Amino acid sequence: MAVPYFLRSLIPRREKGQEGRPLLDVLATLSWLQYAQFFSGWLAWTCDAIDFFAVSLTVTRLSEQFGRSTHDITTAITLTLLLRTPGAIIFGVLSDRFGRRWPLVCNLLLICCLEIGVGFVNTYQQFLALRCIFGIGMGGIWGMAASTALENLPVEARGLGSGILQQGYAVGYLISACVVLRLVPETSAGWRAAFWTSAGISFTAAVIRAILPESEIFLRAKALENAEGVQRTSGEKTKIFFRETGHMLKEHWALCIYAVLLMTGFNFLSHGSQDLFPTYLKDTKNFSEYDATVATIISNCGAITGGAFAGYISQYIGRRLTIVIFIVVVGAFIPLWILPDNFSGLAAGAFFVQVGVQGAWGVIPIQLAEMSPPAFRATFPGVAYQLGNMVSSASAQIEATGGENLRTTVKKPDGTLKDVPDYATVQAILLGVVAGFVLIVTILGPENHGSKFEEALPAAADDVVKAPKGKDAAAADDTASVASEKNHEVQKEDV
Repeated sequence: MAVPYFLRSLIPRREKGQEGRPLLDVLATLSWLQYAQFFSGWLAWTCDAIDFFAVSLTVTRLSEQFGRSTHDITTAITLTLLLRTPGAIIFGVLSDRFGRRWPLVCNLLLICCLEIGVGFVNTYQQFLALRCIFGIGMGGIWGMAASTALENLPVEARGLGSGILQQGYAVGYLISACVVLRLVPETSAGWRAAFWTSAGISFTAAVIRAILPESEIFLRAKALENAEGVQRTSGEKTKIFFRETGHMLKEHWALCIYAVLLMTGFNFLSHGSQDLFPTYLKDTKNFSEYDATVATIISNCGAITGGAFAGYISQYIGRRLTIVIFIVVVGAFIPLWILPDNFSGLAAGAFFVQVGVQGAWGVIPIQLAEMSPPAFRATFPGVAYQLGNMVSSASAQIEATGGENLRTTVKKPDGTLKDVPDYATVQAILLGVVAGFVLIVTILGPENHGSKFEEALPAAADDVVKAPKGKDAAAADDTASVASEKNHEVQKEDV
């Protein structure tokens, strides 16, 4: 019986020639500019996470501040995730059309201003409104950060780069947890200090990106445009860009649907295991706020470890197989994540679950970049990511509602019993189901391991759609489709 192609292709062919160079040799050849551009993308994604988890880690304080239930406060998390998709579309299009540099700078400055504003709100309605707007700002970060970081690295380093980049999310969680643990209790501003700190880091990230040059792909397109002696107006370039976008959607609609399904599963996996985790430890396991925050820090150390390692090995065993292995790790450690009642057991469970969750996530930036239509590496991954976020946006509320209806009892320090939400069972069910879904979708999906997407040009590049001369001028519109055909060749080359 013949083995199905999706199983035979689970382990991709090894790259040959120069792409077989040892990783350390490759890293030694990188310039300071390549490292700096990678760092700027990583830092931007870290900023996104710092602010997002500032809400998750201060749910109790926010509930007291606004006189609202945990369910009401998690509404802010849901709305932030829902509104990320418009941000991904807006900033993704701007980035693929005009370049990576200034759209990302503007995006970071926008979230900086909103973070400052959140620190001054006095009512629940004001808080909710700013978090909604904030979702739009946050939505643009990931696609631009991933494209900035990865497209300036050589093929052999992109697996490791992907894992490190994605764990900017875990590092952001870690920084936010440290701020809540040490800074927030020591300042009169309380929870507001977490958002103001995040604003300062976002501003720093914007300055760093502003002083670095544009990505090489856009500099190369500009140089080729000048060499051809062809000059188009901004309006003409924009018209070409949206025409190519239409061609891309028509040709790759099935890939778009698949990417959204994949990212829906992955976002349920991360938000289901992280957003309500500190609340679970405090309410269900009766931990102090200090111990819950320390356990969160330990879990994110696992996330950073898993993400970097998974990204590295995916360069050798393939993207999908790496994801499958780490999803199995998630399932194996769910019991340790929920059954113990002591700090050491639960912290160990959280560490290994996040090794699995964020290990699988560490492959996602490069997996999406390689499967994307090459000229749309900010828009396609960013929108797919945030549409998945939108579908999974109610993760925290699902768990909060489940905990309100599924109850258990815990023994307090004085020996009395206390009725509490059973977040352990709720999270285990959600995580188990989602892990199974991600496993199936990943195995059945495509992989373009080792794609040389840096060879593609922007969709509106003048050197791709040549300006016709003389009697051929009337045929200008007929030549526009050449751009998409040339760029699609880059994507199909290694499939």
